[in-house]
Amino acid sequence: MSPNKWNIPDLGFGVGLRSVHYDYILEQNPAVDWFEIISETYLESGGRVRYVLDKVAERYPVVLHGVSLSIGSHDPVNWEYLKLLKKLAERVKAPYITDHLCWTGVNAHNVHDLLPIMFNEESLKHITSKVKQVMDFLERPFALENASTYVAFKGSTMSEWEFHARLMEDTGCGMLMDVNNIYVSAYNHDFDPKIFIDAIPPEQICQYHLAGHTNKGTHILDTHSDHVIEAVWELYRYAYQRTGGRATLLEWDEDIPEFDVVHQEALKAKKHRTEPNDFSNLLKKPQIAPTMHLTKVEMPEGK
Repeated sequence: MSPNKWNIPDLGFGVGLRSVHYDYILEQNPAVDWFEIISETYLESGGRVRYVLDKVAERYPVVLHGVSLSIGSHDPVNWEYLKLLKKLAERVKAPYITDHLCWTGVNAHNVHDLLPIMFNEESLKHITSKVKQVMDFLERPFALENASTYVAFKGSTMSEWEFHARLMEDTGCGMLMDVNNIYVSAYNHDFDPKIFIDAIPPEQICQYHLAGHTNKGTHILDTHSDHVIEAVWELYRYAYQRTGGRATLLEWDEDIPEFDVVHQEALKAKKHRTEPNDFSNLLKKPQIAPTMHLTKVEMPEGK
């Protein structure tokens, strides 16, 4: 067991705040430990959306999770976005703020997707500079999530886990470890997911994500549209044994069922934290089409 470096408390077992559940949450006050919000949904919201958020923040801890910081883009830091983000964090008294290690657009154009970055020294230097600026401005603990990926760059000179570890060492930022994303990327790129987990300093991990995905046989899509599979639960147990004391969030963003179904899926993490782990599923190498893990992108010269 390892405490996180910011002494962020273990918030327990949370779910994402989604509009389809607004009425139920306001009327039933469910016994969920905490909520995570998609930051962009609430940055400039008013009316009912803002009313619901304020009511939820009165009753539960709320963590901000962004999808458009675009920390990996060559665009400079978007200070107007950060001003809104900081104001929102202050409004809900967020204990920390998270986003993704990816890029989401260029030249101020948002493509609304989490796009992969190149893992090399040039990218590390660029992103390190931007992360330091973000952390200095937000004045709250800040963590980046590992995104699921489907292609890799030929220009990458280090692994994803080495890149994460070095970025955290150079900046002091934390990691939101998405266990499902590790499994998805391991399947798509044919690597051992335990190697990824073992490479991340336990004290840098401040939260876990879990979700369901869609297995297409040759590859997996990170759809957040189903229950968590046993192999991902097993990977979560493996990761949690290294850290203990971390908040866990269940994501369900497509084909969203009733709130109780989502909440009960999140609460399964409580059992999996203490169950013994034989790692039988993790040791089975994913069956991947021969070309899947060889899919690499050649960047144009000068890009």
